[in-house]
This record gives sequence, C-alpha cells and structure tokens, in this order.
Amino acid sequence: GMVFPSSLLQSINQLCKERKIYHISDEAYEYFLFDNEKHFSPGNISGSEDHTFSLFSLSKAYGFASWRIGYMVMPEALMPSIKKIQDTNLICAPAISQFAAVKALHRGKSYCTQHLSSMGAIREQLLDGLSSVSPFVRIIPSKGAFYILIELDLHEAPIDVVEVLIREFKIAVIPGSAFGLGKGCYLRIAFGALKNADDALERLINGLKSIRDHGIKRIT
Repeated sequence: GMVFPSSLLQSINQLCKERKIYHISDEAYEYFLFDNEKHFSPGNISGSEDHTFSLFSLSKAYGFASWRIGYMVMPEALMPSIKKIQDTNLICAPAISQFAAVKALHRGKSYCTQHLSSMGAIREQLLDGLSSVSPFVRIIPSKGAFYILIELDLHEAPIDVVEVLIREFKIAVIPGSAFGLGKGCYLRIAFGALKNADDALERLINGLKSIRDHGIKRIT
C-alpha cells in the first residue's frame, strides 16, 4: 500500500543510471490510489529509457485475476534477449487473454476508475473498523492498492493469529512474515472483494476484538 513520492523515485532512477544498473518498477496498482495520491512512473523521466523497466498487470488494474497477462515497457536494446526468455518460459499468453487485454486497454483508465469510488468507500469502512480496536491494532499508513498492513500489540507469531482468524472466524489474512517482516505481529488485509466486504469486515473486527480480549490460547 505504500506510494513512493516522485522525488524518491527520480533519485533512485538517477542512482541506477549513474551505477549502470537497471531500475525495475512494479506498477501493477497504478490506478488504485487514494487520498489524492498520483501515480508516477520512472519510465517517464527524460533519459531513463535505456535503464528502466516498467511492469504493468492487467490482472490487477483491470480485474483479470488468474488470466496471467500484463505488459512491460523496457529498453529497446534488450528486446532480443527478452524474446529468448519469453519463448523458453511461456511463449505467449492465451489468445483470448490477449484479445480481452486489447479491449481493456482501449477502454483505458476509465474502466478501472469507475470501481475506485466503491473500493475507496470499503477502505474507509475498514479503517474505521480497525480504529475501533486501537491501540491493540496499529494501522500502517497506506495510500495505494487494495491492501492494508496492521500491527497487533501481541507477542504471538502472526501465523498463529492467522490460523485463529481462519478457524474461528472464517476470515483469511496474510501474516506479515510472508513479506519479510520478521519482528512484530503484522497482518496484511485485502479489501478487493467488494461484494463480500461488509460480512468480511464484521468477521475480521470480531476476531481481532476476541484475540485482544481473550488472547489466542483461550480461543483455541
């Protein structure tokens, strides 16, 4: 959910240019921005075209989950080498995915942003619900994508909390340890399933309150 400021991305891009290394920018969530944040692509920096990769995912931006299709903007000189890797590993995306992708790209940003207000409302609802469990729950600032990272005031392994939430409250979250957070009890919450958001939020908040009040052992 972190949105890096353009000034930082420009500095990173310049450093990559000076050190003769590639700047690979994952921009899968380019349209999912909140609180008036703006998307900035390092590929737009003048003089960056020879050392910058920009990666885009239709699975995320256009809701093509599991269709395994996206595109990459890359240095032209590397095209022959990339084609060799592509041909060996994948050859190409399924034809139907490619046709659907072309249609989606022709519709452009408007297709994605029509759902953003609904997602923003669910995000605010989730933030309000998590605030009701403060200070047991600390919300890590997030202004992009459809994820929120939280830290629990709890001396337990996050995977144990995840197991309790799944088993007792039928709600799934991801332990922060899956993203390299080795210290602290962190959980990542996704709020992209809009149809089930109300029920999911109720289950999550009830689960967190129960863990806060009774701990893990008493629940299990």
